[in-house]
Amino acid sequence: MKYFYSSFIVTAIGLIVAFLYGGMSALFIVAILSVLEVSVSFDNAVKNAAVLRNWDEKWQQRFITWGILIAVFGMRFVFPILIVMIATGLGAVEALDLAMNRPEEYKHHIEASIDYIYSFGGAFLLMVGLEFFFDEDKEFHWLNIIENNKVMDRISKMESVEVVIALAIGIVLTYFTQDYNVSIAYFAGVILYALLKMLDDSFSADGVKGGIFGFLYLEVIDASFSFDGVIGAFAITVDIYEMMIGLGIGAMFVRSLTIYFVKKGTLSEYRYLEHGAHYAIMALAIIMFVKIFTEIPEVITGSIGMGFIVWAFIASVHFNKKNPLIDEVAESVSDETKENKEEK
Repeated sequence: MKYFYSSFIVTAIGLIVAFLYGGMSALFIVAILSVLEVSVSFDNAVKNAAVLRNWDEKWQQRFITWGILIAVFGMRFVFPILIVMIATGLGAVEALDLAMNRPEEYKHHIEASIDYIYSFGGAFLLMVGLEFFFDEDKEFHWLNIIENNKVMDRISKMESVEVVIALAIGIVLTYFTQDYNVSIAYFAGVILYALLKMLDDSFSADGVKGGIFGFLYLEVIDASFSFDGVIGAFAITVDIYEMMIGLGIGAMFVRSLTIYFVKKGTLSEYRYLEHGAHYAIMALAIIMFVKIFTEIPEVITGSIGMGFIVWAFIASVHFNKKNPLIDEVAESVSDETKENKEEK
C-alpha cells in the first residue's frame, strides 16, 4: 500500500477541491473521470513499468515527480488549449479564456480537431507496438500463432520493417481520409517516435535507461494513451477544472501502479504482462484510426485493453504453475537485480 499513499493523498485533496469548487455535482463528475482514466490507462501502467524497470533510481523518481506535473497540467490542461490554439489560430490568452468562460465553444473546437489527435496518437502507439513485435531479441513469445511463425521470423529479420509498415499504413490512411492534416498528424507521430528512439540510442548504451530522451519517449507514450481519456472526458463534462482534477487523480494512480509493478518485479513474475500491454497498445492504435471514420465508445476501448492485460495475467499464472522452477529462477534474477541496484 505504501506505493499508493501519495495517490490517496492527491485523491483526497482533489475531491475536497472539487466539492468546494462545484458541490456534490463536481465531486461526482471528478470521481467518474478518475475511474475512467484508470480503466483506459491500466495497460499504460504495464508499458511504463516495462520501460521504467531499466532506469536508474534517479530517473524513476523523476518520472513520478516531473512526470505527474506534465501528465496533469500538460496533458489535461495545456494540451487541450494548445489544440484549440492550433485549430482556431487564437492566442494562448484567448484560448484559455475560451476554455474557462465558453466551455461549449471550447468543446466544439476540440471535437473539430479530434481526427488529427487520433491520427498522431495512433501513429506513435503503432510504432511502439510494431517495434516490440518485430524485435528479434525478445526472450520468449506469448501467442505463438501470431508472434512465432515463419512469416513473422522472416519479416523480423528485415531492416527497419516497422517503419516501412507504418509508412504503408499512413499512405492508406491518407487515401481513405483525403485529409491533408490527418496525413501530417500521422507522419508527425511516426517521425517523433523515430527521432526520440534515435536520440535515445545515441545517448544510451543499452536501450532506454533514463536520461532526458528516455524520459521524453515515455512521456509521449503516456500522452498517447491519455488521448482517449481526455477526449472521452468531454462526454462527461466541458469544465476544464473538473476534467483536470478527475483525470489528474487517475493519472496519479496509473503512476503508482507503474512504480508498484517496478518495485515488486511484477513483469518478471508474470512473464506475459508486457506482451499483453503491447497487444493492448496495438489495439488502441487501430481503434484510434477507426475512430477517424466512426464513433467507438470509450468503454469498449478500455475493455479491450483491460481484456488483453487480464488474459496475459491468467496465461502467466498458468505458465508459472506448469513451470515452477522457471518461476523460481525468475524470482532469483529479480532479487539479484534489486541487490545490484541497491549496492550501486
